[in-house]
Amino acid sequence: MDTDLARGAGRTPGSAVRDRAGDPDARWLTALMHAAFFLLLGASLTRFLLRHPGEARTPWIIALCVAIAVLYVIGPVLGSRPTPRSLVWLGVLVAVWMVLVVLAPSFAWCAVPLFFTGLRILPPRAALALVALLTLFVVAAQLRLAEGFDPNLVLAPPAVAAVATAVFVHMQRQAERQRELSERQRELIDDLLRTRRELAATERREGTLAERQRLSMEIHDTLAQGLSSQQMLLQAADRTWDADPATARRHIRTATGIAERNLAEARRFVHDLAPADLAAGGGLEAALHALATRETAQGQGRLTVRCHVEGERHTALPDRVQSALLRIAQGALANVKEHANATEAALTLTHLDDRVVLDIADNGQGFVPAERTGTAGSVRGHGLPAIRARLHQLGGTLTIESVPGEGTVLSAAVPLTATAPPTATEDLV
Repeated sequence: MDTDLARGAGRTPGSAVRDRAGDPDARWLTALMHAAFFLLLGASLTRFLLRHPGEARTPWIIALCVAIAVLYVIGPVLGSRPTPRSLVWLGVLVAVWMVLVVLAPSFAWCAVPLFFTGLRILPPRAALALVALLTLFVVAAQLRLAEGFDPNLVLAPPAVAAVATAVFVHMQRQAERQRELSERQRELIDDLLRTRRELAATERREGTLAERQRLSMEIHDTLAQGLSSQQMLLQAADRTWDADPATARRHIRTATGIAERNLAEARRFVHDLAPADLAAGGGLEAALHALATRETAQGQGRLTVRCHVEGERHTALPDRVQSALLRIAQGALANVKEHANATEAALTLTHLDDRVVLDIADNGQGFVPAERTGTAGSVRGHGLPAIRARLHQLGGTLTIESVPGEGTVLSAAVPLTATAPPTATEDLV
C-alpha cells in the first residue's frame, strides 16, 4: 500500500496545482486523478465482493459505491473554489467514504484522491485537518485488515500524507511564483517594446533633423554662396558697363562660371536625393528586384515579394519616371505590410509601346475602394495620395481593384509621351 500511496501522491498534487494555474496539461492530469479514484474504488469493491460474497451488507456497499461515484462525477462541475455548494459536496463525499470504510476497510485505498480534493478546495488549515482525519481512518482500516499489530501500518499512512501535502504546497507555491514571473516578463517585454518604439521614433526625428541640417549646410556653402557671388558680380558689371565694358564682361564671364559650378552642384544634389537603388545603377528593373528581395528578407517569412518584368524596353525611361515608379512600389508595399495582412505580393513591370505599367498585387484582406476614396482628392491615409500625386505629375493613371477577402491590385500607368496631367487620375473597381 505504501507504494500505491506514494504513486498517488506523486500524481495528484501536480494536477491540482496545474488546475489552479491554468496549465495546458491540467485537463489530462485531472482526468488521470479521476481515473485513479475510480480504479481504486472499483478495486476495493471487487476485493470486497470476492472475499465477502453474499453478506447482508453487500447491497449497502454497492449502493454506497454508486453514490460516491456519482458524487465524485459531480465535483468538477462545481469548480475548485471554496463555495458553499462545493463545501457541502466535499462534506457529503467524505461522509459517504467514511461509512464505506467503516463497513469495508478495504475502501481506505480511495483516501489518496480525496486528500488532494480537499487540499484543492479548502483553505490551508481546514485542508490539513481533513487530511489528518482521513489519515486516521486509513490507519484504523489497515489495522482492522491486519492479523496483528504492525507499526508500519501505523506510521506509513501519516508519512505518505505528510509527503503528499508537502509536495502539493510546494508545487502550488512554485506555480504562483511562475505566474508572478510570467507577469513580470510580460511587463518587461511591454516596456522593452515601448522603449524600442520610442527609440526608433527618436532616431527617425534625429535622422530627419540631421539630414535637414546637412542639406542646409550644403546649400549654404555651395548654391547660396554661388548665387551671392553671382549677384555681386552682376551688380558690379551693371555699374561698370558704360565706363569699363571690358571689366563688365569679365565680371559676367566669372558669374557664368559660377553658375556652371552651381548647376553641377544642383545636379549632384538631385542625384544624391534620388532613390539609392536607382543611384546604384542597373535601371528600374534592377531596383524593383532589389526592393522585392529586401522586403522579402525584412518580412522574415511573413511576406514574400516577387518581381516580374514583361515586355522589352524600347527606349530608356526618364529618370523622373523611374524614380516615381520605384517610390510608388515602395509606398504600395508599405501599405501591404501595414494594412493588408498579406503573405504574398508581386511587382510586375510591363513595357508597352506607349506607356509603362507597374502592378502591385497582394493576397491580403482587401477593401472596398469606394470607402477609401470619396470625392476627388479626399483619400484617407498617406500612401494613396502620395501615389496619386506622383502619377499626376507624370500624367499617369492609377487603377485600384480590390474586393474584401480577395486581395488588392494597384496598377500605375505612365505614358512615355508628354501629356498634360489628367484631371481624374484614379479608377476604382
